[in-house]
Amino acid sequence: MARTNSFQTDMPAPVAPRRPQTRRCGAHTIEDAYAWLRAENWREVLRDPKALPSAIRSHLLAENAYCQAALADTVPLQRTLVAEMRARLRENDSSVPAEDGRYAYFDIEREGCEHPLHARRAVLADGSLDEETHIVLDANALAAGHDYFRLGALAHSPNDRYLAYAVDTQGSEFFEIRFRDMQTGADLPECIHSATEDLQWAADSRTLYWVWRDDENRPREVRRHVVGAKTQDPAPLYREEDDGFFLGLGQTSDRRFILIEAHNHSTSEVRCLDSHATSAAPMLIAPRQEGVEYHADHAGTNFYILTNADGAEDFKIVTAPETAPQRANWRDLVGAKPGVLRLQQRLFENFHVRLERENAVPRLVIRDLRDGSEHSLKGEGAVYDLTLEPLYDFATTRMRYATSSLAAPEQIFDYDMASRTAVLRKRADVPSGHDPDAYITRRLYATAPDGAQVPVSLVHRKDVRLDGTAPLLLYGYGSYGITVEASFSAKRLSLLERGFVYAIAHVRGGQARGHAWYTAAKGKGKPKTFDDYIAVARMLIAQRYSRAGRIIVMGRSAGGLLAGAVMNRAPELFGGVIAGVPFVDVLNTMCDDSLPLTPPEWPEWGNPREDEEAFDCIRRYSPYDNVREAPYPPLLATAGLADPRVTYWEPAKWVARLRHCAPQGGPYLLHTEMQAGHGGANGRYEELKPLAMEYAFAIKAAGLALK
Repeated sequence: MARTNSFQTDMPAPVAPRRPQTRRCGAHTIEDAYAWLRAENWREVLRDPKALPSAIRSHLLAENAYCQAALADTVPLQRTLVAEMRARLRENDSSVPAEDGRYAYFDIEREGCEHPLHARRAVLADGSLDEETHIVLDANALAAGHDYFRLGALAHSPNDRYLAYAVDTQGSEFFEIRFRDMQTGADLPECIHSATEDLQWAADSRTLYWVWRDDENRPREVRRHVVGAKTQDPAPLYREEDDGFFLGLGQTSDRRFILIEAHNHSTSEVRCLDSHATSAAPMLIAPRQEGVEYHADHAGTNFYILTNADGAEDFKIVTAPETAPQRANWRDLVGAKPGVLRLQQRLFENFHVRLERENAVPRLVIRDLRDGSEHSLKGEGAVYDLTLEPLYDFATTRMRYATSSLAAPEQIFDYDMASRTAVLRKRADVPSGHDPDAYITRRLYATAPDGAQVPVSLVHRKDVRLDGTAPLLLYGYGSYGITVEASFSAKRLSLLERGFVYAIAHVRGGQARGHAWYTAAKGKGKPKTFDDYIAVARMLIAQRYSRAGRIIVMGRSAGGLLAGAVMNRAPELFGGVIAGVPFVDVLNTMCDDSLPLTPPEWPEWGNPREDEEAFDCIRRYSPYDNVREAPYPPLLATAGLADPRVTYWEPAKWVARLRHCAPQGGPYLLHTEMQAGHGGANGRYEELKPLAMEYAFAIKAAGLALK
């Protein structure tokens, strides 16, 4: 049965020509009528979006025009939404300064500026901060003249002389690393190209460690750059030969070691570099073993290692002597406890802090290393977010954490671990006004088909009638062990104030209920993610939070896969689907090892080239491969032309196939950012525009007045 279409427009939807191509995947042949939308020069397009072939560009622009026409009546609403969201921003704002020896570093937001200013203030003898603020980097000046600009990581040298910073001007995540002399304010002439945004200074304040990307956009080598040197040593300190492993850089809490971590989605391996011995070779802590993950930190003469070794599915913390850190010398400090997932650790001279989660609820546990005593910190209520905030100090009793909820804005505290007292450093507010007490937050549970209890975090205004008439936006992700936290968003208030219920489905594939919650929906178990989400939607309908046809699906990236899969499985439940940069062409992508992320993704999804069961499983759920004639709800899909994570042609092909196979459903809208990557439009105000478009789509799909 066809749906009533409220997205009427006189403009016909673009029709992508069908030009069937075939490719081999293991023992199988796959036919793809829209494979031509993938540019043969896609590697060049990542570095220069203007290199996109004209036929493909014309099609994407036609899709953008059709999307704009279908949403034309929402344009005044989109402007209203942008104005609302902007009014909730504190235009002139700053982060809490983080002291590091002679200076405290922080970021400043200024009214009308898209990007932050990085600043510092001198630390006085009594520990207070000098009143004078020095701007060391203005990202707005760097962004001038670029259609897209993203400031990545930045790091000051230990002697406070140099600032290394990474910038991306395409959205492809090929970063440039530049150097600024903070004494003169001038940039040095040297520049590093084809880098990730990972960067770490050695103790000498001249040597910077960085990661080089190859032409496939894979982080491949750790290299060393010496500021001011006339020649640079081209030899990598470490090269990762396995296409299936990522490379990243870190630093121990005491800054004694630079960490090189190679990992995929189930296995990791760490090497360390003595920060004070820049000519030394990396030292391997423990060789990689399939299925074993570990992450290292250091204090005193020991490494502290967070790991799932020895069957510790939810991770434990072990220690090992720095002179002999091999597996044989690992000794339990915090043993494994099923159902209590250890997420993160931070070390101080006399204290060890860990972030853990039990039954979707986070807490911080502080351990005194001198006597082994422990105490914990939690947020308020049953539904909240809790995070460790960055600090440079090591020889201190102070840690910093932040907490918020779906209804209450973020608060940042400095906590004295010895006296167990907290000082509020910053309370975020909503300048246009916000009363947390006007909202209700809840934790609910839905029963999946196999009996699993799926947590749901939910918020709505107190005056919303729970009689099944309310529109509901149901957000989900469900991959890589990533858990969507129940944190505050001032932007989300635009939906809540219009009577929406907002819910997060903590489906399997994330780690809301421990590591087993992730592995249960990994590889061949992936369909459990979709079963969980549909079970949540049905529970919310049964409890009269909404009704079928008024639930709006929302997911991004791998969450876009979730959106596409549940749209195929139960289209009758949903009034609209918002799929941001969605990973929907799973079978074709996982069969193509030339794409940037395919080999590293095989542990997550399975390798259909070599595993017949993986091929069959992916083929049964891949959204693109399971489009059928069905009464699909309206769809808004987005893409980024320079996206190296989910390539632009995935949503483009998906929308084309939906129009061909299910012309009575929809409409199917596609908006492609022609000068952006996976994160979409960049900038504090610019990013409000695509979000306003998505919210306007949701409001219209739910049948609300466009105001």
